[in-house]
Amino acid sequence: MTFPSRHVRSLLTADSVYSGELGSITRLTADNFPILNRLSIKRLVLAPGVIREPHWHANANELGCCLSGSVLVTILDSGSAYSSFTISAGQMFHIETGALHAIENIGADDAELIITFSDERPEDFSLHAAFGAMSDAVLGNTFGLPAADFAPLVRDTTSALLVKRAGDAVVPDATRFINPHKFDLGAQTPPLDYPYANARTAKTPLWPALQNVSMFSITIEEDGMREPHWHPNTAEMGYVHKGHARMTILDPDGSLDTYLLEPGDTYFIPRAYPHQIEVIGDDEIHFLVFFDQPVPGDVGYRLSASAFSRQTLAATFGVSEDVLPQFPITSVDPLLVSKPNPTDPV
Repeated sequence: MTFPSRHVRSLLTADSVYSGELGSITRLTADNFPILNRLSIKRLVLAPGVIREPHWHANANELGCCLSGSVLVTILDSGSAYSSFTISAGQMFHIETGALHAIENIGADDAELIITFSDERPEDFSLHAAFGAMSDAVLGNTFGLPAADFAPLVRDTTSALLVKRAGDAVVPDATRFINPHKFDLGAQTPPLDYPYANARTAKTPLWPALQNVSMFSITIEEDGMREPHWHPNTAEMGYVHKGHARMTILDPDGSLDTYLLEPGDTYFIPRAYPHQIEVIGDDEIHFLVFFDQPVPGDVGYRLSASAFSRQTLAATFGVSEDVLPQFPITSVDPLLVSKPNPTDPV
């Protein structure tokens, strides 16, 4: 399959890890999206009553966002720390490397989640495979039971990935408590809120549990734009949830990469590469934007024009000061700007 850019792939049509009556899993890693570095992404759809089996990741933290449905997340961390909580659309969860966890659909409809990992090739172990690696006698000794008690269990070192629950979901009473692994992004008052765009942020110190990852939820109307910018200390991986957009990226060799994005597309921008996003069409766009740092940095074009004298800028652009644009004095980058000019032709 050919792609319009080395910076973009479709997560909807990516390699299928599982597809069937229980749901689906597609993912983008460095194996099928070679530009990825320190980040990868997965789309998980669970049918009602289905569980992403208990598992852990050997080399990556996990950051998930629920787009629809309702799920129960259960986590066993080191130090015998147990967590159980529910999330629904607009809410997020974070799981540390090596922590055993499961994700269970407890609603009547399909649940859709976008999950990112802090490694370009995350490694998984399932509880099923871990038990399958040990003999009946070893397991019997572990639990203080006869070895024969484990003989009826189906045990091997494969992973089913998705399994079906029998009966109604059991939701522990502990789910009503505040949990450090959970973050209600949808309930957040956007720290950046303009008539033409807004951004909600899942980063430290707002969410102290985060390690190696963070996320912005960005909505931009037709008359708004994400100003040209770059991130000095983090790569960026974005997922297009809704709408159509155009992105432009400048590579270090001077080549320009401009391409269109549609729902389900995932893009990746290496650290410090300048880029820009704008709406194409009449509908708003909604992006989930992931970073490989808990506090992403940002340098925007608007602020950069205020950092230097007009003499320096005139020399830089090869013009006299009298024809240099009257750049507005900016002390804090707006990040999101309006579009008073017509959109460039597609």
